[in-house]
Amino acid sequence: MADTKIPSGTAGREPGAVDRPGRPSALPNLRRTRARATAGTGRLAALLVSPTLLVLTIVVIYPTLMALNESLYGPKGLDPETGFINNTEPFVGLKNYTDIFTRAGDRFWNAFWNTTLFTVVTVLLETVIGVAMALIMHKAFRGRAVVRASILVPWAIPTAISGLLWRWIFNADGIANVLVGHQVLWTADGFSAKIAVIIADVWKTAPFIGLLVLAGLQVIPKEVYEAARIDGAAAWGRFRHITLPLVKPALMVAVLFRCLDALRMFDLPYILIGAQKNSAETLSMLAQNEASNVRFGPASAYAVLLFLYVFLIALAFVRLLGADLVGDGGVSTRRERRSGRRGAVALRRAEVTA
Repeated sequence: MADTKIPSGTAGREPGAVDRPGRPSALPNLRRTRARATAGTGRLAALLVSPTLLVLTIVVIYPTLMALNESLYGPKGLDPETGFINNTEPFVGLKNYTDIFTRAGDRFWNAFWNTTLFTVVTVLLETVIGVAMALIMHKAFRGRAVVRASILVPWAIPTAISGLLWRWIFNADGIANVLVGHQVLWTADGFSAKIAVIIADVWKTAPFIGLLVLAGLQVIPKEVYEAARIDGAAAWGRFRHITLPLVKPALMVAVLFRCLDALRMFDLPYILIGAQKNSAETLSMLAQNEASNVRFGPASAYAVLLFLYVFLIALAFVRLLGADLVGDGGVSTRRERRSGRRGAVALRRAEVTA
């Protein structure tokens, strides 16, 4: 059998590679260049994201872990077993959580349903009113700048100032009773207090949704509306089939932000109605009340439960309504990976045969 000698430079080459006289293969160099570029891009991405991760760790992760740890301890005071006063917070495990659902269950569930009611009603009203505000601000007419400024003024006012203003309006001799025509104790403990909180919150934050929806409206090309108008589409048809689908991403982000903000509602009902009133007490107010009475363990337990509630609502919102805030879902990601691999193979073949 004759000896076969493999020419130098061809060992380890992929099948199908074609040698040209006087031109060495560029595939190994191309692979090394791609690897260096990928590593450099990864390091740059990590460097750019690191400040954000540091801020999130300081502002979100660390306080959450500290609250979870604090919720496992009880308040200082007289130890019922020994009869001595505790100078340190005793470790009680999950007792604070079990007390919430047993001994303090009535107050917790009242605050839970108040928070849920305020969130659902205010976000629904704010969405409808905010979309109407955005459509008005998007129209071209004389004095549009004045209308935009007047619509955005309530959102620019601090919440504490807004609560004081509405408290004057809902006084016994305020404007609200003058318009209603009879005496209503708006800021007392009752159903009227819920109505007062809802009205004040909708007035305060509906412009926020209107502002985000307006940003979505301004990126819709005018040619789309002109083509629909030529095809004979009415105003309601254009709004339903063009405006709403194209503005949906901005609207979903606005609704999500408002849901998360309403679930943490504290300052407006606290200033407008007052503390420890069953009709307007929210989970944030309940946690603050426990902390102000130096019961940091139960307060932390309420805060942890509120965090879980907000997290589950955000997760359900993203999953069910399709508000993809972090990237495409798993199906589209797999498709992109497959298409990316096909593109890489085609590119390699083209480079080999070039």
